[in-house]
Amino acid sequence: MTPLILLADDKKSAAVTDWSARIGWLVGLALFVALVYWLMREGWKWRGTLQGDLPELPTAPDDPGPARLTMSGRYHGSTTAGQWLDRIVARGLGSRSRAELTLTDAGLDVVRPGADDFFIPAAALREALLGKGIAGKVLTEGGLLVVTWQHGDRLIDSGFRSDHAAEHTEWVDAINSMIKTPSTEGAER
Repeated sequence: MTPLILLADDKKSAAVTDWSARIGWLVGLALFVALVYWLMREGWKWRGTLQGDLPELPTAPDDPGPARLTMSGRYHGSTTAGQWLDRIVARGLGSRSRAELTLTDAGLDVVRPGADDFFIPAAALREALLGKGIAGKVLTEGGLLVVTWQHGDRLIDSGFRSDHAAEHTEWVDAINSMIKTPSTEGAER
């Protein structure tokens, strides 16, 4: 019986969890995440300040005429034309959202629930093409409708994705047929 008593004496209790150290690490981690979030938000606001010279976005006319095409989908953002990573955040153009697009002879009406709507007049349209990415959103080839338009002194690329991606080609053809280039304007006269 003596050996059993000796074995019991040799065992030690398990280490007690140091809750104050764990809580300290969790608080430190939470503060670090909050700091990173705050820095990201300040960067977003600073980008908007730098782009503050962007004029107010046009609104749709009272009577834009009959719809040529309509599309339901997502607005993925706007960038400086040709620079798919240079996101424009001023005037609410940086906010991704659902979108309802309507193409008329007057232009392209973009209605965004929960974000600012805007209108691209037909005279401001420069090009439409199928793309695969814009400002942090990369899709398959041809998965994005990219509309290039003039606003003030800037050329802007705006990216849209239809709920039915097969519609994109029809939209590219319709928008490009509306665009008047200097060579076609002279031929019309």
